[in-house]
Amino acid sequence: MKFILEKTNPETKARAGTIKTDHGEIKTPIFMPVGTAATVKAVHQREVEEDIKAQIILGNTYHLYLRPNTDTLNKAGGLHKFMNWEKPILTDSGGFQVYSLSGTRKIKEEGVKFQSHIDGSYHMFSPEKVMDIQREIGADIIMAFDECTPYPCDYNYAKNSMHMTHRWLKRCCDRFDNTDSLYGYNQTLFPIVQGSTYKDLRVESAETIASFERDGNAIGGLSVGEPAEEMYAMTDLVCSILPENKPRYLMGVGTPENILENIALGIDMFDCVMPTRNARNGMLFTREGIINIKNKKWEQDFSPLDPHGTSYVDQFYSKSYVRHLIQSKEILGKQICSIHNLAFYLWLVTEARKHIIEGDFYNWKNQMVKKVTNRL
Repeated sequence: MKFILEKTNPETKARAGTIKTDHGEIKTPIFMPVGTAATVKAVHQREVEEDIKAQIILGNTYHLYLRPNTDTLNKAGGLHKFMNWEKPILTDSGGFQVYSLSGTRKIKEEGVKFQSHIDGSYHMFSPEKVMDIQREIGADIIMAFDECTPYPCDYNYAKNSMHMTHRWLKRCCDRFDNTDSLYGYNQTLFPIVQGSTYKDLRVESAETIASFERDGNAIGGLSVGEPAEEMYAMTDLVCSILPENKPRYLMGVGTPENILENIALGIDMFDCVMPTRNARNGMLFTREGIINIKNKKWEQDFSPLDPHGTSYVDQFYSKSYVRHLIQSKEILGKQICSIHNLAFYLWLVTEARKHIIEGDFYNWKNQMVKKVTNRL
């Protein structure tokens, strides 16, 4: 993998760049639609590529390991071939999913023992096994195994957890560097900065992660319930330490406002389930604000779903019709709203990139933050 930094914004830390992988280029800043179980929920791969214009999607190690399982993925020739997606893929390590299984998992130095949410069977994730699993899945960018701490989090717990994450990272790197890609193309390993919302821990973690000199770096343990101001403070601090010549990925973030503000702090890559999860419940993000399509005010509004939208669904369907579909719990409603939201998110980061290159990102960002937080 290669990262080319093309432009920085003089009034902020915003950057425009290009990540080159064996499955194609990624123009940054970028948002990655979440394809947890080898599918972006309710959206066909053709729409993800052609209408949403996604350049990279995300898969989840925990879910893919349990179902369909790595043996199936290996025999299929890897996740790209299994789901017929030939653009880049990033897999997270499963650390966040294990974190969310707080009642059914045990964390030790060796790794994490957890219980499957599908059938109750017990499994063990060690740093080495997570590297092997991600080799079999075959994503272009894979994540180191870490522990994601909750918020709020006791200082000593956050410190001990962070140090274990660093020890696990060493084991991940050793395993990754001593194994080969299985499908004839290169894979890249990203470490993850932890440390909760404690400045000294974030500094220590960012310095430690940077010392491993991998091709890119991620920031984890944010967007887990902390106030947005704390998220921004930690992101700003970490970005001041992580190397400028490598992509920075802020995991699990977030709202359109969060994305814009974190781009301004120097983040290049984002993912979040919000655009699709909220879409399935009738919340639409637009460049003029947020629409709850379930509201009665849209019942007889026959204007286009979003006259300014970039997706074909925005002009093809009316607000009234989409409201009817969502109220009736029709699958088509979930599809339309998911396509719309993802297309908006990709439009947002593409516009951000354009304004970074043109040099007026700061003013544009401030105007857009006011718009995207407006309730219509």
